[in-house]
Amino acid sequence: MIRASGLTLRRGTKVLLDQADFVVHPGERVGFVGKNGAGKSTLFALLQHEIDADAGTLNIPAGWRVASVQQEIASTHAPAREFVIDGDVHLRRLQAERAALGDHLAASTMDPSDHHGARIAELEAELIEAGAWSAASRAEQLLAGLGFTPAQWMQPVDSFSGGWRMRLALARALMAPSELLLLDEPTNHLDLDAMLWLERWLAAYQGTVLLISHDTEFLDSVAQTILHFDQGKLIRYRGGYQDFVVTRAERLRQTSMAWERQTRETAHMQSFIDRFKAKASKAKQAQSRVKALARMQLLAPVRVESGIDIRIPSPDNMPDPLLVLEDLQAGYLGEDGVTVPILRDINLMVRGGDRIGILGVNGAGKSTLVKTLAGELPPIGGVRRASRGLEIGYFAQHQLDMLDPAGTPLQHLARLSPTTREQELRNYLGGFGFGGDRVTDAIAPMSGGEKARLALALIVWQKPNLLLLDEPSNHLDVETREALTTALAEFGGSMLLVSHDRHLLRTTVDSFWIVVDGTVLPFDGDLEDYRDWLAEHQQAARRRDDGGQSGSGASTTPDGAAMVSASDRKQQKRDEAVQRQRIAALRKPLQARVDKVEAELARVQQELRTLDDLIANHDLYSDARRDERVAALARHGELTKRCSELEETWLELHSELEQLEVV
Repeated sequence: MIRASGLTLRRGTKVLLDQADFVVHPGERVGFVGKNGAGKSTLFALLQHEIDADAGTLNIPAGWRVASVQQEIASTHAPAREFVIDGDVHLRRLQAERAALGDHLAASTMDPSDHHGARIAELEAELIEAGAWSAASRAEQLLAGLGFTPAQWMQPVDSFSGGWRMRLALARALMAPSELLLLDEPTNHLDLDAMLWLERWLAAYQGTVLLISHDTEFLDSVAQTILHFDQGKLIRYRGGYQDFVVTRAERLRQTSMAWERQTRETAHMQSFIDRFKAKASKAKQAQSRVKALARMQLLAPVRVESGIDIRIPSPDNMPDPLLVLEDLQAGYLGEDGVTVPILRDINLMVRGGDRIGILGVNGAGKSTLVKTLAGELPPIGGVRRASRGLEIGYFAQHQLDMLDPAGTPLQHLARLSPTTREQELRNYLGGFGFGGDRVTDAIAPMSGGEKARLALALIVWQKPNLLLLDEPSNHLDVETREALTTALAEFGGSMLLVSHDRHLLRTTVDSFWIVVDGTVLPFDGDLEDYRDWLAEHQQAARRRDDGGQSGSGASTTPDGAAMVSASDRKQQKRDEAVQRQRIAALRKPLQARVDKVEAELARVQQELRTLDDLIANHDLYSDARRDERVAALARHGELTKRCSELEETWLELHSELEQLEVV
């Protein structure tokens, strides 16, 4: 297992971890969460021996192989598939040694039966064990899962853009045999279909996964345990991200109550000391209160983290419809001046108040559609008719590159609105996390998340009535994503959204379009329907590639519905009934244990509340009630420990119940 003891990490003068302890068990999938700058990536660097701890120890089993995603990829002409196979360093070493010995024997007059021949035989066996003959196939499966078409598998690495190179780096890390896999924001450059594939891949991975991600739904799907960076410590939470949110909210509530209770107790003690320490008759009691106050381990007040409060102004007017597309053809001009069509026969309308999510597999043309809607790409055929009064706010994937690195947030906003008072500009930027002196800091050294916040602030300042957002949550931390989600949900205008963030899509859009087979159609379904459609679509594509015929069992339609035969549906219902009965039989004893634990927990909590009231009574601290006070405090300690044990048992039982639901 991975074990940290008394671990201290600093970055400059900032303490990231202070005497932190944690354990990660073999085979666990652990998500690390915390604000930007909390120390997540620094801890990963420590795990990879790139830095040293300032104090304490971090132990990883000596035999474990560690795989991680390279953040910088050197330019290379190597084919994509070979670059991915290079991730298996052990295999490449064996292949290199085998090739060198083969060349040596070919050029030598020595008897091949000498020790070189014996070593070649050993190498052949080791190559088989290392999976040499399946390496190309495994690399191709990884590439296909991450969105690369067969035509791209042998293209040179340096022919791909930065985002696609990061996908190659991810495939290379997954190719490497490992017992520990470190993933730092692996979904930043993935679209929805690639992300769903990665979730399935990680579910089947046999090793230990440590994951940093700001995508809460991805984190919820993958992680079994959460380690939260909290005031220099790592606090462990059982379950996925939503379990963490619920449990932490309750922990904060309990901590807040305990702090308030202790504040009352200390106030009572201090009041007694102030009133009676000068009186001879009470001096002894006052002195005992002073010692008790000194011995008391003061709880830290709950820190209310200052959140980002994004507000998108309502548009001044709302034409209806906003955009009409008639027989639209979308594409671009190639370097040779030849028109390259991407989408055709689009007949759709964007109406006032529409909130549309755009779905589609990688490379289908989602960004081309949004650019055409925004007017950045002129249609190559058909009509794009905009209503008078249309005001578009367009956030592109390359939006961050359009910022002036030498400028400040305040300067950028002042250029858009030179007549607005500076204080009003400062107040507005404060809602996007640029408070105080941050508004006058240069943009160049800012993080990707800070630049994305500024780009959004500049776009919505102009009160658009149609937002076109192409992956707006890339680079944003969890808090900013939540603030953006809330702001978009409350936005009074129309919106089209391309995003791999399923939580953002679920919360902010009412309907979907799907980009498929060179056109754009309304999608009658939700994200679960799209996932099912995607699986059917990929199966149909594999059948076509294999030269097979579609059977009569199912056919796939753009609305995501699979047309199954009546007999298949009956069999499916019978299977589901059997499964429900099996799960019910397994649930019964677990539920009985849960009920028993909940009953005892309720009893313990009630007794604790009674003791809390008793301990908060300052009369208990008189000398006459010393024995009662000692007994009450001892009992309180016992019950607090028992309460923690029962809560842990309750969480474990519920985890087992949840596992039954997904079997």
